[in-house]
Formats: sequence, structure tokens, C-alpha cells
Amino acid sequence: MKILFSSYAFHPSVGGIESVSAILADEFLAAGHSVELITQTPDSSESEWSFPVTRGPSLRRLAQLLNWSDVLFQNNISLGSLLPALCYGRPTVVVHQTWIRNVHGRLAWNDRIKRALLHHVTNVAVSDAVARGLRVPCEILPNPLRDDLFRIMSERNRTKSLVFVGRLVSDKGVDLLLRALFQLKEDNLTPALSIIGQGPEEGNLRGLAATLRIESQVTFLGQKSGEELAQLLNEHQVIVIPSRWAEPFGVVALEGIACGCVPIGSASGGLKEAIGACGLIFPNGDMQALARALEKALTSVDLLENFRAVAPTHLLRFSARKIASAHLRILERIRR
Repeated sequence: MKILFSSYAFHPSVGGIESVSAILADEFLAAGHSVELITQTPDSSESEWSFPVTRGPSLRRLAQLLNWSDVLFQNNISLGSLLPALCYGRPTVVVHQTWIRNVHGRLAWNDRIKRALLHHVTNVAVSDAVARGLRVPCEILPNPLRDDLFRIMSERNRTKSLVFVGRLVSDKGVDLLLRALFQLKEDNLTPALSIIGQGPEEGNLRGLAATLRIESQVTFLGQKSGEELAQLLNEHQVIVIPSRWAEPFGVVALEGIACGCVPIGSASGGLKEAIGACGLIFPNGDMQALARALEKALTSVDLLENFRAVAPTHLLRFSARKIASAHLRILERIRR
């Protein structure tokens, strides 16, 4: 099967969609299919991939690729390739990674077009929460985990308390986490926090840590990925995902769980589906509830071990090969 794989964002951009696209494209290729990936993300380093990557394709190049392909696989909806695919009559699967609405919950003009087109494609949602928001028939397949990379490393010493991994933007709620640390300090509990990631809020977060007088507890490590990220996760007890907004899913929670971290995350959206029975959740934006969850996790070794004990069974659902095989069955079905 010849699969045209559309991932609007891709490496070297860093994020959940980018990493999932790389995982699935590699798995499709390993299963014996031909894969060509298109993206709008430029790459001056000309990174090497096991499949061809076309960046910012012209309409002519896109037409050539659609003529070549049997199916279009969109990892998150993008009108730039979806509209031409429908004009060419190409069978299309759209994997919905997030909500089709803006951050305020309203529909922009392009969101309305996207929703109108959902009846002409096969829809897959990454969580029950995302599926409920689509209001069209869809299958639910969670995002896969790089289980060959994110794993328990027995040689690493798990001597650090808390870690956050993600973009440093207001929606991710790192300021809530810092304020929760201040609350714990008032109660004579002073865990160290490693912040992994970059973003426009870094300066404000550094300033907030200084204002709260917890800067000695907080280390900004910058952007990390791959084996280095997996090693760092293996050095921490708890991974915190304090998002203000309703996360559609939560690959970072899976990565933390696979590396032996116990997750604490916000409850709305699909993040709690990624966490499952392996950690704690708290109401989005509730700093006091976050502080209580942190205290509970940090003061009970038995609780952490109980969460880790159920992790292997939980992670089976997110096997990269298993998820890719399910997507391929859908692609084979719509091609026929």
C-alpha cells in the first residue's frame, strides 16, 4: 500500500504530533508499506529519515504525491492537503489529535470547514474525550509510545523528586506547579523540580520562582529529547503535567510512566486516559489540589510503588506496533 502521510508539524519541531508521526511512519514502513511524508515544517539541517519527507510541497508536487498514493493518512486535520485529496477522490483517514475549536472553545471559519468535511473522511480520535467533541462516527485509537526508547533503566539512580516536560507556555500550567511548590514549602516540604522544555514563558517562570523564593529548588534544563530525555526521566520519582487547558491526550504521561515516573496530571480532557490507574489527577487550574496531590505522592513510598506495579499492564495498550497495526487495518479497509 502506498501511504501519503500528512503531518503539518514534524521534526525538527518538538511536540506530541511530531513524535507520533515519526513513530507511525516508521511502523508503516516496517510493515512493508511505502510511505511519503509531507509537512509544513522546514528543516535547514536536512535530517535523514527512513522515508522520503517533502517540506512545504507545492500544489504540483502535492498532486504528484496524491496520484502516486493509494490513501492519505492525516495525523491531525489540515485543509492544505485534505481539500486536494478529496478533489482527487483519495480515500482519507484523519487522526484527530486535538479539538476542532480555538482555545476559547469557539469555532473559527476554518474550524467550520473542517467540521463540514468530517463526513467525507474516516475519522479516528486519540481519546474518548476528543471523540465526544467531534460529533461524527469515529474510531478511538490512542497515541503510541516509543517503547524501545522510553523504558526502565536500572543503571540510573532515581534520586530526584519532580519533573515537568513540555513547552513553557501559559496553557501548560508550570506557574501553578511553582505556586504549589511554594505551598509545600510553607508546610516544610521542599522537593526539587526539574523543568525540561523551552518556550516564551521561561523568563516569567524564572522570575516567579525567584519571587516565591523557591529558585534553589527549581532547575531549568532546556529542551531534551530521545535517549537523553529517557535517562532524565529515569532519575525522577514523579512527572507533573499541570495543564490549565483540557489536554486531548498525553504522550508525555506515557513516556514518564514507561520510565518509572508516577504521573500527576490535570483531570479534564484525555490526559486522564493516558494516566489511567498509574497516577493521580486533580481539577484543572486548582493549585491547592495540585499541592495536595504532590504531598500525597511525595510522602508515600508505598503509593508510588503501587502505581508503578500496574504500569506494565497499562502500557500494553499503547504499543507502537499494536497502534500502527490498527491504523493499517483501517487504511486497508478504506482502500478496498
